Order: sequence, then C-alpha cells, then structure tokens
Amino acid sequence: MVAMGFRLSKIYTRTGDTGETGLGDGRRVPKDHPRVEAIGEVDTLNSQLGLLLAGLIDEARRVPALNEVIEVLVPCQHRLFDLGGELAMPTYKALNSAE
Repeated sequence: MVAMGFRLSKIYTRTGDTGETGLGDGRRVPKDHPRVEAIGEVDTLNSQLGLLLAGLIDEARRVPALNEVIEVLVPCQHRLFDLGGELAMPTYKALNSAE
C-alpha cells in the first residue's frame, strides 16, 4: 500500500464564491473573464512546455543535437512565466512590446 501524505479536502479563502476571483493586485474579476481564461491557458502551455523540456533534456544526453532545440524553448518558457505574471497583475510589466 502506498502511503499518502496529508491531504487537503477543503480549502477556504474566506471570500465566498460570488462568481469572482482575485488578481494578484487585489482586483476582483468574474471567473469567466477572458483574463482568467488566458491565465489558465498560459499556465497549461507553460506546464506542457516544461514536460517537453524535461524529456528533451533527458534525451539530449543521447542526442546532443537536441540541445539546440532546448536553447530555443527555455527562453520561451521564461517569457510564458512573465506573461502569466502580467496577466495576474495588470500593472506589472515584465515583457517589452516586441515580446
């Protein structure tokens, strides 16, 4: 039998479920706001890219040419982190207009 760690079965934020969620700067927006959807999509893409990079890094030990792909993708993942931050905190600017 696998031992399970402490599990949170209920989480309370003390803000109630009024159909809104909080952004990083404290603003409240509807849960169906396009910004909230964009945060989720960017986070999903970022996690998928992280999984891909982990696999590529393992494989690059056997196929060194994959390091070129890794060198292209790592900065993309960093930019996705920055984009997620900007979406969560609208006044925060990490990316320049070219990015």
